[in-house]
Amino acid sequence: MSLGCPKALVDSEQILSQLSVAGYQTVGEYAEADLVVVNTCGFVNAAIEESIEAIEEALDGCGKVVVTGCLGAHKEELEGRFPTLLSVSGPQNPGPVLAAVQEHLPRSGPSANYHLGPAGVKLTPPHYAYLKVSEGCNHTCSFCIIPNMRGKLRSRPIDDVLAEADGLAATGVQELLVIAQDTSAYGVDLRYEKRRYQDRMLKSDLETLCVELGARFPWLRLHYVYPYPHVDRLLPLMADGVVLPYLDVPLQHADPRILKAMRRPAAVENTLERLRVWREICPEITVRSTFIVGFPGEGDREFETLIDFLQTAQLDRVGCFAYSDVDGASANSLPGQVEESTKQERLGQLMAVQEEISATKLACRIGQDVEVIIDEVGANSAIGRTRGDAPEVDGVVHMAIETGLTQGVRTWAHVVDADAHDLYAEHIGNPVKFD
Repeated sequence: MSLGCPKALVDSEQILSQLSVAGYQTVGEYAEADLVVVNTCGFVNAAIEESIEAIEEALDGCGKVVVTGCLGAHKEELEGRFPTLLSVSGPQNPGPVLAAVQEHLPRSGPSANYHLGPAGVKLTPPHYAYLKVSEGCNHTCSFCIIPNMRGKLRSRPIDDVLAEADGLAATGVQELLVIAQDTSAYGVDLRYEKRRYQDRMLKSDLETLCVELGARFPWLRLHYVYPYPHVDRLLPLMADGVVLPYLDVPLQHADPRILKAMRRPAAVENTLERLRVWREICPEITVRSTFIVGFPGEGDREFETLIDFLQTAQLDRVGCFAYSDVDGASANSLPGQVEESTKQERLGQLMAVQEEISATKLACRIGQDVEVIIDEVGANSAIGRTRGDAPEVDGVVHMAIETGLTQGVRTWAHVVDADAHDLYAEHIGNPVKFD
């Protein structure tokens, strides 16, 4: 069971790849399983509750349970609550999971022989994949304990990243989603050292990485990018089609006092100017962000500042969640805690404002032709995504088709309608060929 963000999904893929190499087979039902591995999330209370429920479900359904992931960093607490757990370990470390499985479920008989292919086990559809370029984070955000669980920033050298990328490209992946806790900090801890790969010396920095990955995949998408000045250098790559014109920038709030309490960059005017420059260089860019409402000390004035920012920034995609205390986060002790009912009211207000912004932006797409990657295919319809839509978190294109399409194909559609989240289109073009 894999819970949480795409970074945790990549951890699950690594665990499954090692278990498969060791000869273990996965099954889809508890009744068929001899042991269950639960990869947990522990970022916010809702995620913790979901992870706890998953552990309980696995214990009831199978009995033999190994726990890993972010919540596994709280080893003593979990073992105290669930004394029958076979093993508890933290995130980004498949070794203890494999050791626990081998100890409590030793293989007998002839070893299975699985052909994993060059990319190992993937939990995404064949046409897209996540590539994690670093672990950990150097930020000290007061609401977050990810650095406590995953440690400081540890970037992968560029040769290591590209070797994995070439394995993914060899399987036919069309869309690569680059992820990290802070993707824009890639290479900082390595001092951007140069590494040799395929007879070339390459710098371990984000710009070089994007150029290299963009040459390997038709669609290259960046997630979790902080608006540092050097990110501006990626915008010409987007304008030239090397990288998708899409940035996922976690801004979290817009009021300077709240941002300071969050230990986040508080110069909102710089963010607005950066957005203006990005759009000037690459008018097609889609900007996605996430926000927190109800952070300690957020009053009506601070919330209105956030709403004003949204209306000024005109972001394309926005996610939001209500603040909740997380064990170990310094924000727990801040004064000015906000009532839960107020948090939920503000959450609803913010999403209503953003829904109106999104509806207006998507309505402007009516009559346009858009490139689409196909995620699902039915008898007379298909569901895909535009270059401005990441899987799972953004909108989709509902498309009427007359001829058959296959999953993973990139093609063209004519937009005929839109709502606040999705586009509706007719298929018009032959599939785009990937050289």
